Amino acid sequence: MKKALKVIGIIVAIAGAAAAVYFAIKKYLDKKNAVADCEENYVSCSCCEEA
Repeated sequence: MKKALKVIGIIVAIAGAAAAVYFAIKKYLDKKNAVADCEENYVSCSCCEEA
């Protein structure tokens, strides 16, 4: 029984580490995409100056 609990504990620890890495990468990519979106969505107002 102890061996089974040990294996389950190892699986849970690996799953927790994988989840932490996933959320860290997701947070980094969301931050990176937010900066890219700001630059892509920027529209200059030079069209108003032509009139």
